[in-house]
Amino acid sequence: MSFDLFCRVVDNFGDAGVCWRLARRLAALGQSVRLWIDRPEVLARLLPALDAQAAVQTLDGVQISAWDRAGQARPPRGGVVIEAFACALPPAFEAAMAGRDCLWINLEYLSAEPWVEGCHGLPSPQANGVPKFFFFPGFTPATGGLLREPDLLARHEAAQAQDRGERLRALTGRADALPPADDDALTVLLFCYPDAPLAGLQAALAGLERPVRLLSPGDRPPAALRDQGGLRIVSIPFVPQARFDELLGCCDLNFVRGEDSLVRALWAGSPLVWQIYRQAEDAHLDKLEAWLDRARWPAPAAELIRSWNRLDDAAVARALPAALAEPAWSDWRARSRTWCAELADRPDLGQDLLDFCLRNRPHGAPSVRIYS
Repeated sequence: MSFDLFCRVVDNFGDAGVCWRLARRLAALGQSVRLWIDRPEVLARLLPALDAQAAVQTLDGVQISAWDRAGQARPPRGGVVIEAFACALPPAFEAAMAGRDCLWINLEYLSAEPWVEGCHGLPSPQANGVPKFFFFPGFTPATGGLLREPDLLARHEAAQAQDRGERLRALTGRADALPPADDDALTVLLFCYPDAPLAGLQAALAGLERPVRLLSPGDRPPAALRDQGGLRIVSIPFVPQARFDELLGCCDLNFVRGEDSLVRALWAGSPLVWQIYRQAEDAHLDKLEAWLDRARWPAPAAELIRSWNRLDDAAVARALPAALAEPAWSDWRARSRTWCAELADRPDLGQDLLDFCLRNRPHGAPSVRIYS
């Protein structure tokens, strides 16, 4: 099938990150994919091979095109058009879909809320007659699942057999700041929004009895963080998306943000603290609770995640040491591995989306070959 995937970058890297992973996955499944994006310079941060100034280019089997060129394009007959996160299609492209046996998919944001299961796959009648459906990523068999490459968990397992310190030094190029003497330290990745309660994190990690190295992607760590006691702050380069999984797999504890990083941290099978994207009137906290209900982390870990998202420095300073103490830490690690395996028993989002499109394509659409 031919897929046209439309992506508007609203904020940060998540929109571009999710859309690029989905585009690559569909291409790997043998499909023809065009990715239309309005801010290619954001995608270029994740994909260094991308030329942000090029109007059209092809990488990993995906044709990447500037959003403003879509008005002159026509959707292939029998093709699938995906508007990621309700981004709204270019009007001329939307008008051209009529009468061409297209299928229209609204790819929604990831949510663990129960109502998602009832809305996943529902039709949305359109005035132009093009069949449109809601497609929800999720954590249960009644949703569209999570993005995952078939060999991802095998790659994680193979990496664990190698020396972690050597992997980190090769990945970051920071041999000077990551000496072998620190290889047994608690290794923590910090990828958070600017409003995260970093003072509480600083106090908690600096007060631990064991040595800690905190990896902070970017040119310099946040001003609230400093070397103190057994805590060492290490600035590391912003790694390309293709190597982000390796970085997550090198760490004992991953602080992540948004949707794409959350899913990749889940596949790493290590404890994680998720900073959910903030919404008006604290609506994001209800979504966080729904996710915590699915995650079933040990109580100290769940309390830490709540405190982190309430931006409560004092609560974080109390909750983090409790989550790292035994038996909570061993339970958290075990549950992380178990949930990763449970989620991996289900089809990934790319395969599930392809199967959904094959089942729901208009009767006049050309026949296609099914890939698995």
